[in-house]
Amino acid sequence: MRKITLSWFFIIACFASLAQTAPKYSNEFLNLGVGGRALGMGGAQVSQVNDVTAGYWNPAGLVRSRGDIQLAFMHNEYFAGIAKYDYLALTAPIDTMRHIGFSVLRFGIDDIANTIDLKDNDGNIDYNRVTGFSAADYAFLVSYASKSAINGLDYGANFKIIHRKVGDFAKAWGFGLDAGIQYQAGNWRTGAMLKDVTSTFNAWSYTLNDRTKEVFIQTGNEIPENGLELTLPRLILGVSRQLNIRKFTITPALDLETTFDGKRNTLVKTNFASIDPRIGIEGGYNNLVYVRAGVSNFQQVTNIDGKKTTTVQPNIGVGIKLRNLAIDYALTNIGNNNYLYSNVFSLRLTVNKLKKT
Repeated sequence: MRKITLSWFFIIACFASLAQTAPKYSNEFLNLGVGGRALGMGGAQVSQVNDVTAGYWNPAGLVRSRGDIQLAFMHNEYFAGIAKYDYLALTAPIDTMRHIGFSVLRFGIDDIANTIDLKDNDGNIDYNRVTGFSAADYAFLVSYASKSAINGLDYGANFKIIHRKVGDFAKAWGFGLDAGIQYQAGNWRTGAMLKDVTSTFNAWSYTLNDRTKEVFIQTGNEIPENGLELTLPRLILGVSRQLNIRKFTITPALDLETTFDGKRNTLVKTNFASIDPRIGIEGGYNNLVYVRAGVSNFQQVTNIDGKKTTTVQPNIGVGIKLRNLAIDYALTNIGNNNYLYSNVFSLRLTVNKLKKT
């Protein structure tokens, strides 16, 4: 595997900084999104998601998934393959009213070169002393969803475990809860998702030897201390509508993601809350072929001449459904920063039990 020439102590310092500062942008790997369908629509999913990926977007949607078992898998890479993002999930019905789901996510950089011991005690360079390590974030979600006594209203919740690890030098464990609802009336769907309901706490611990501490001091970095990293709640509201025209379907969707951790660079921002819209549309033919488009990540940037402009992240995607197998592709972030674009492929498989004869 390729060695990545990054100073490992710099990476630890970044993790330590997150743990010791304000909670803004904590556990951001959980906000990357999952699934080619969703990402092709800019992430506008809270009201309409109805498959196994609902465990991530809105657990209430799990009760609308089909089959006895539904599986999903996604692999994505960022920055020319340096960072890898993987997702695996499954859901199954408990009975006609309830569903349970499990999801695993990993975002990591592997095979980072640890050059702290590159030189021996005599000052000689010895490449055999170079070792490798990974900096990775993990999330494990257990989801529960149920239909309610009110026709068209479903609700669900996630219990999630967070594990973040930087080699043998730093690690964190965290726990949190999400809650969501969906309501369908005719072709209209609405939804709400409250992430990190009670806030999510990551407890960081560090294992640094004397040599490591010496490098921190020499490079002007503070020696990290054990501490807590807090992720504050965020609220996502969504609405969508499915239009049926013979064999064609058109589904526009809108999500409004609201954070409460201070002013962010979003389309709507105040000291109390910041609102980031996600807009998407999906067109389908005969429940077989789909095309998608969406915009998200509205930001205001200052140009070199001092003028401010608003930028967005455009996304496009396609999908095909072959009986119980759905294959989805999305090309994300194809706007001004096209060097950051990402190709996303995902699979969804529906498994039905064999009927007894």
